[in-house]
Amino acid sequence: MKLRFHLFNLNFSMKTKLFFLFLVYTQCVFGQISLQNLKTENLINPIGTSIKNPRFSWQLVSEKRNSRQSTYEIEVRSGKNLVWSSGKIASETSVFNEYKGSPLQSNTKYTWQVRVSDNQNNTSPWATASFQTALLNNATDWKAAWISSGIKADTVNGIVPRFKRTFSSKKKVVSATAFITARGLYEAQINGKKIGDAFLTPGWTSYNKHLQYQTYDVSSLLNAGENNIDVLLGSGWYRTRLAWTNQQNIYGKETALLFQLEIKYQDGSSEIIKSDGSWKVSETTILASEIYNGEIQDSRKAETAATMAVERDYPKDYLTSAINEPIRKHEILKPIKVLISPKGETILDFGQNLVGWVKAKVNGVSGDKITFSHVEMLDKKGIPYFENLRSAKAQAIYYLKGGAETLEPHFTFFGFRYVKVEGIATINLADFEAIALYSDMTPTGTFECSNPLVNQLQKNIQWSQRGNFLDVPTDCPQRDERLGWTGDAEVFSRTAAYNFNVNQFFAKWLKDVAADQKPNGSVPFVVPDVLANTTMGLAIGAAGWSDASIIIPYNTFVAYGDKKVLETQYPSMKAYSNYVRKTAVNDLWNMGFQFADWLSYRVDDSKDVIGQRSAVTDNYLVAQCFYAYNTEIMIKTAKILGKTEDVADYESLLNRITKAFQVEYMTANGRLISNTQTAYILALQFDMIPENLRPEAVERLVENIKSYNYHLTTGFLGTPFLNPVLTRFGKNDVAFKLLLQETYPSWIYPIKAHGATTIWERWDSMKPDSSFQDPGMTSFNHYAYGAVGDWMYRTIAGIDTQEGDGAGYKSIKIQPQMGGGLTHSKGSLMTNYGSVVSSWKLVGQKLTLGVEIPANTSARVYFPTEKADSIFENGAKVSVDVENSIQVGSGKYSFEMEI
Repeated sequence: MKLRFHLFNLNFSMKTKLFFLFLVYTQCVFGQISLQNLKTENLINPIGTSIKNPRFSWQLVSEKRNSRQSTYEIEVRSGKNLVWSSGKIASETSVFNEYKGSPLQSNTKYTWQVRVSDNQNNTSPWATASFQTALLNNATDWKAAWISSGIKADTVNGIVPRFKRTFSSKKKVVSATAFITARGLYEAQINGKKIGDAFLTPGWTSYNKHLQYQTYDVSSLLNAGENNIDVLLGSGWYRTRLAWTNQQNIYGKETALLFQLEIKYQDGSSEIIKSDGSWKVSETTILASEIYNGEIQDSRKAETAATMAVERDYPKDYLTSAINEPIRKHEILKPIKVLISPKGETILDFGQNLVGWVKAKVNGVSGDKITFSHVEMLDKKGIPYFENLRSAKAQAIYYLKGGAETLEPHFTFFGFRYVKVEGIATINLADFEAIALYSDMTPTGTFECSNPLVNQLQKNIQWSQRGNFLDVPTDCPQRDERLGWTGDAEVFSRTAAYNFNVNQFFAKWLKDVAADQKPNGSVPFVVPDVLANTTMGLAIGAAGWSDASIIIPYNTFVAYGDKKVLETQYPSMKAYSNYVRKTAVNDLWNMGFQFADWLSYRVDDSKDVIGQRSAVTDNYLVAQCFYAYNTEIMIKTAKILGKTEDVADYESLLNRITKAFQVEYMTANGRLISNTQTAYILALQFDMIPENLRPEAVERLVENIKSYNYHLTTGFLGTPFLNPVLTRFGKNDVAFKLLLQETYPSWIYPIKAHGATTIWERWDSMKPDSSFQDPGMTSFNHYAYGAVGDWMYRTIAGIDTQEGDGAGYKSIKIQPQMGGGLTHSKGSLMTNYGSVVSSWKLVGQKLTLGVEIPANTSARVYFPTEKADSIFENGAKVSVDVENSIQVGSGKYSFEMEI
């Protein structure tokens, strides 16, 4: 009342008085809670939603502690028409709330709004978002025809054609939506302006089974009167040569375009401009554009006379609207210096190994040839190291027409830090920039600590994820491979979900995992399966690789609480589980091909020998451990999905798998047949060793690590679990020694010895003497060993989620652990509910722990001190339970304690 009195006795205008009254009213009614980050199917205001019952998510924002959602209300409208109202629902669920209204219509924009009330009697204002549907019925909605160029030179390593269409639009446009896809890669323009900001579209899928199309709002691109459409069409993954076997035309010899533009006018009429035989085609200045070889452009060349496009009767029934974020341009890096090699080569150093291409401004005379050759490393003499590219040319070649030109490729990409430049006499660094290309995943996680080498390791992990999450999770981005290796993706999937939001990225890729799954249930080693017709394409599964079909869906659920991923993938998960069960004899998976602990330490890997023995783990011991791991996940998944009979079946199977392991690979006192770090790590991680024998097994693991002078010797499958196992069994000091080890083999060695800016394929891709590993398989951008990032987030920063009903950080776990001489660390993670932060600082024996928990969640905070009576928060003593922990609601907390 006092506030109102003072306001109306001041000489304010009526508008100002009304504004202040509105503020007072909103504070009283809405209580300072609000909503943010509204998403439809994990995307903000998506265009092209094909889900018939999309799910809505939002974040509750409140400055008050212990704030939880108590009710929500959703309304969905098409224009002014209400198509669904949920009514007020008593529920805490703020993610993945499903639309339950009348059937959605194709190519229609919907707005939706939501408001919530919390447990403190506050109500939020309405928050609004939108989504636009795609073509929901392939059979009736697609009016366009597939068209190909019909040009003889339009082949692998051949020209890039341009498809053209002119149309007139004399009415006032209300909206215009383009639906585009290709058998190949497309780049489209209307009136000289690029449609959308995505590149390498439509991306890479198992093309003959699953092809995505993109949807664009192009209303702002249309002119009143004449309009011009033109589309470039490149080979892309569709027909370019792929893998080291020199395969090409894997999905077809002929590229094709499918284009449909739907225009709605103000007078209520509509029009469809569609690809058909009336479109014209010409050759362009792009002479060739391929994934491995790169691109060749000749700007002197005039486009050829137009010919008519050829309609093709390619199917449309397998078309789906894109569900994942497309590839976009991201960081732009300027070269940090120009180098001259001993051979007189001019080399640009961009200071960071990245994936993308170089854009350059040049000025030359007609006929000048400029070549950019991309490479990751220089040898110890400073000469570009091209050998590890194998047969990939990785070049951008330009023939100039004369004068000022801007050079940039279209349908290729490169993995590089250095670029050898030919054809430019004088280098001006300002004329060059390296553009990073990768799937437009939202960054979610940050990690830092007091050790700059560990901070650089974190940067390297994230850069390798950027470079290899290019629509599919590839192994490497530079050589004649760049394939969706299932093993690499599987071991890294949990770390990936800390760094970026990969919910939709993996959901899209897992569709292809299921599509390419063999009839017997086995899962290919690479997806999309371009090795199907090679010796690597046999209908067999390998532990740690094919298991991606089970492990990644579950990890995605744990990270995001997205039950739909499990529901969608469960048939695939079960089919692969059944395949392994049929392959195993008496519950023992001891036959068939296995990668096992790929690229583990070998004595002859380097001249700098740290031990007198290689770390070779029995292939089938590894397989049996992963058999148990997969079965344990199937138990958890079946419980989540309510499949009671499957739960009982898998529980019985897991018991038999464990007993078979103990008989085949373990002595009576718990000693394993392979005395390696990986053997003990996997056996301990998956509880293959009886509980009473585990302490001795842990000691054997530690003694093994000590025997290598605190160096790891693990490969792809042992490394992700190495530090987590040590932490779990009370050997955190050993885990930190491994993390901070600076000599080969270790995570820090590439950084300390060779200035690495990404994760390497091998522990010694470059050896201590600066020579290189086997050029047949040496990548300097390979994220698999970056799986240690998961442990860094979960253990050093201490951010984790409960599983089951608490998955997706609905129920949070904060449990930082000190070690390695670190004096501070901070981790943050943007979850579906908001930002989780754990930050600690150690000064002497005094520890400060800062915690931030988002609204509508709760957390259990574990204190890293044995002095339970020394814990205070805002001057008040904290009472802890027997686990030295407390349960807290949302809010910001600052704890102090002695350790």
